[in-house]
Amino acid sequence: MTDQSETVVVRRPGQDGPVDEGLAALLADYHLQTQAEKGEAVTDVNGLPDRYRAEVLGPRAAFVDDVVLVAVSGETAVGCLVVTAPVAGRSEVKRLWTDPAFRGRGIASDLVGAALAHARESGVSTVRLSVWKWRSGAIALYERLGFTVAESWDEREQLVCMERALGADAAA
Repeated sequence: MTDQSETVVVRRPGQDGPVDEGLAALLADYHLQTQAEKGEAVTDVNGLPDRYRAEVLGPRAAFVDDVVLVAVSGETAVGCLVVTAPVAGRSEVKRLWTDPAFRGRGIASDLVGAALAHARESGVSTVRLSVWKWRSGAIALYERLGFTVAESWDEREQLVCMERALGADAAA
């Protein structure tokens, strides 16, 4: 069993190989679980909506303008998160996922912390995200990390929109 001190967060894996393959697997798990939770379960990646399938099959192309953070334990990708390119001083956190076998080790917190640091370094003033209302554990994590519920910018029902300011007084 690997402890948390052996898990590191890397930005955009620099080469093809185990980490990129691991990222694709994490994205597949994320999307398959989300579809099941929405009551639209599919048996494999081929059944995902086109845009989600594209992320799994080609994460580099799907997130070409974004920063992808991957938590790695040894050579195994165990968590991921995407930070969108800034638009009007805002970035969005998407696709936060930790392999269930590695949960409870602070990996999600580390990924969000790295995302906030990256956004701050990029001059972003606000980071926002949306999360399905039934993901109470994720909502609690985001609240612990300083995110608050915001007016919705997404038309999909059951999404909770949250944001966090990154001014000098909001340092992590």
